Amino acid sequence: MQEETKEPVSGTPDLSAENTVKKGQNPLGTEPVKKLLVQFAIPSIIAMLVSSLYNIVDQFFIGRSVGELGNAATNISFPLSISCVAIALLFGIGGASAFNISMGEGNAKKAVYYLGNAAVMLFGCGVVLCAVTLLFLEPLLRFFGSPDDVLAYAKTYTGIVAFGFPFLILTTGGGHLIRADGRPKISMLCNITGAVINVFLDALFVFGFHMEMAGAALATIIGQIISGMMAVWFLSHCQSVKITGEHLKPQKNVVVRAMSLGMAPCSNQLAMMFVQIVMNKSLKYYGSISDYGEAIPIACAGIITKVNQVFLSFIIGISQGLQPITSFNYGAKKYQRVRSAYLFAITCGFGLALVAFLLFQFAPRQIISIFGNGSEEYYRFAVNYFHIYLFCTFINFMQPISSNLFTSIGKPKRGTFLSLTRQIIFLLPLLLIIPLFVGIDGIMYAGPVADFLAGAVTIFMVYREFRREEYAAGKV
Repeated sequence: MQEETKEPVSGTPDLSAENTVKKGQNPLGTEPVKKLLVQFAIPSIIAMLVSSLYNIVDQFFIGRSVGELGNAATNISFPLSISCVAIALLFGIGGASAFNISMGEGNAKKAVYYLGNAAVMLFGCGVVLCAVTLLFLEPLLRFFGSPDDVLAYAKTYTGIVAFGFPFLILTTGGGHLIRADGRPKISMLCNITGAVINVFLDALFVFGFHMEMAGAALATIIGQIISGMMAVWFLSHCQSVKITGEHLKPQKNVVVRAMSLGMAPCSNQLAMMFVQIVMNKSLKYYGSISDYGEAIPIACAGIITKVNQVFLSFIIGISQGLQPITSFNYGAKKYQRVRSAYLFAITCGFGLALVAFLLFQFAPRQIISIFGNGSEEYYRFAVNYFHIYLFCTFINFMQPISSNLFTSIGKPKRGTFLSLTRQIIFLLPLLLIIPLFVGIDGIMYAGPVADFLAGAVTIFMVYREFRREEYAAGKV
């Protein structure tokens, strides 16, 4: 594969030396990488955990008030939530990576355009997604695999949360931009504020006012709107650069560069969305010809997916904390610092993955019971799903961290390919093939096989990257 190079952004204003910053003065290039990763990753992890609470909290209150059909409804609408995250990562991580690379190269004036353009694209795409969802609500939900007895619940919930899409995307993507500006705690604050509001209003609307699905959805969008407004305020008060109206005007070369660097994490989310749709349809079909029925597999899989997202929040938080460190140091040609930061991130990821593996294997019934009661078939399917589908959790940390590494150092094609290995290249074909022979259990077995194969490809690609000469001879 040919080496990917970082193309300069053309069509931007004067980028002369007098407008650049001195290299080596940024803490990202001088502080110990372990200290930096802790400093950036912990707020990122907390922000990701808080973000995942939006779905977990809704799942809890809906499960306790509505039951299995309500839980199934949130799973049916989940592809739209994934699409929001995909857009947020496309322009959030893309803009942040381009910003940090430019700052590492010593060019602050070029860098600021990435923040302004990314922020505008985040909100604009959210408005478009909201409009499309509301215009085609029922056809979309049926396409996502909604059974007839779940559709009404799904329409109520999704029809309300769609209004929060622009703010959810702006909060999630804007958090990456704020973090790239060197303020990870502020990014965390935006997410925490919305999540706390969501929890309080969920309890009030669902249990207090007995609004059920509508109450959970309304609580969600109120929290997202407040978080989005906070993100806008903090982006307008950056500490390393100043965003003006000029930087908010979308420029083709700036947007394309940001999108190229954000394509890997975005592709991963889009792949997850596509696989989620296929999985919902498969669970509905194979569930209907099993002892479980249509709703139980969809409800259980939805809960377990969101529980697994709690583990992935730690891993993605680490990868997000790694991004500004590796982007800046790669731009500054400090390659040994890039490798050291990555290896420390991988070590932390493995420890967390091992803990998650033990919990999923030894406490599945206790976990699923948090989200309400169900029949014995409900618990039996949930326990099997935990045991089988999430068996390779101990290796799942490799791909998200590594694909983000390639993106952050300006090699988006490799990052995009790696992000697609698990979901599209391996999991999707296995989801279609294995159940033909063993029924609904085949959906569960597809997971660990795909995880193992994606892990093997990841190890090979990272090994090749770090064998390059500059990592051995590069500056510390």
